[in-house]
Amino acid sequence: MSYEMIAITMFASMMVLLLTGQRVFAAIGFVASIMVLFLYGPGGIEIPFSAAFKLFNWFPMLTLPLFIYMGYVLSESGIAEDLYKMLHVWFGRIGGGLAIGTIFLMVIISAMNGLSVAGMAIGATIALPEMLRRGYDKVLITGVVQGGSSLGILVPPSVVMVLYGMIARQPVSQLWLAGVIPGLLMATMFVIYVVVRARLNPSLAPVVSDEELNMPPREKLKLLRAGIIPFLIFFAMTGLFVKGITSLVESSAVGATAATLAAIIKRRFTLKMMHETARKTLGVSCMFLWLILAALAFGAVFDGIGAVRAIENLFINRWELTPWQVIIMMQLSFIVMGMFLDDTAMLVIVAPLYIPLVKLLDLGIDNQLIWFGVLYTMTCQIAYITPPFGYNLFLMRAMAPGDITLPDIYRSIWPFVLMMAVTIALVMIFPQIALWLPETMRSY
Repeated sequence: MSYEMIAITMFASMMVLLLTGQRVFAAIGFVASIMVLFLYGPGGIEIPFSAAFKLFNWFPMLTLPLFIYMGYVLSESGIAEDLYKMLHVWFGRIGGGLAIGTIFLMVIISAMNGLSVAGMAIGATIALPEMLRRGYDKVLITGVVQGGSSLGILVPPSVVMVLYGMIARQPVSQLWLAGVIPGLLMATMFVIYVVVRARLNPSLAPVVSDEELNMPPREKLKLLRAGIIPFLIFFAMTGLFVKGITSLVESSAVGATAATLAAIIKRRFTLKMMHETARKTLGVSCMFLWLILAALAFGAVFDGIGAVRAIENLFINRWELTPWQVIIMMQLSFIVMGMFLDDTAMLVIVAPLYIPLVKLLDLGIDNQLIWFGVLYTMTCQIAYITPPFGYNLFLMRAMAPGDITLPDIYRSIWPFVLMMAVTIALVMIFPQIALWLPETMRSY
């Protein structure tokens, strides 16, 4: 059997197992183990075994549970809900103000958590009912929450970028910095869209009544305190890391400790809160760990048979695709897979093929793998919210109020998909949008 056929067999077997409903890590790990035994005999089992233990010896793995714990502490302790109350008062007099405030909330939650699920949960359970009660158009605000929550995997500290950095062996600090400007650019587009829609049709996003917003200036200033704690945690964590004062692991520990202290100061540190936080942190951390283990085992076998070179030969020599056409094909495949899989599963499935191939492509871009990591993350955002099977579409349907239907959710997302696609195109045409900040900070 040729190496090309072995590579195709591995991917086809994995996809068949995934279609049967098997867990992603089980399907990937099973294919890796069977193929290594088939190719190398009993001694070949050392290949995936060695890859797995390289992961256990990699100290930055400790960041994953710490970042996840930090996000859940801030969510379960109600600090995110306090933020929404602040935004409600300070943006309520602007047409579409609550929707704009919700986008800001999503950015802040993203900076605190690094996962889109947390932003989606808070937006769907807190922001959506409040805006519906105040007469906002349900299609508009459903799109705002879905689009805003997707920023969680792009704005630092992005857990997805930590995983990408682990698999691609790229510095996480550079990936985080590379995601800042594209993330803020995307959030700015969302805000402009809401402002324009509200100006053209004020009935879509009415101004909050004076009765709700009339309060003494002293009370308004008190509400600003709700935003101080998240910003302090974010800047303490990322600022110390970017300046080189703390390592990645130490920075994650700073964030986790600061979030716990914030819950204690707010007098919300209860046994029930800690039980929920610990349970959710353990569940998500174990899921990520199993996926990474399976991906490394699969990648070790896949790379060992020279499949990457075979795929390169197919794309570049036989099909005569240009490097940019290869990148576009990769982006399209992310969108298709994202209809069925979450971002982590996508990454561990395609990493053995795409990351080595990107290294070999001559695109004339410095820090090519950093740039590609941002592209991957942004394309995952589109995949999350693309009908008919986008991951976040069904999360929204499960968590949103009953009067928001699945057709409403499908209709709401297309303007945000278009804005995300425009941002991706800009980053592809002008790579410095992503690379300027990490290159600038590296010189300090």
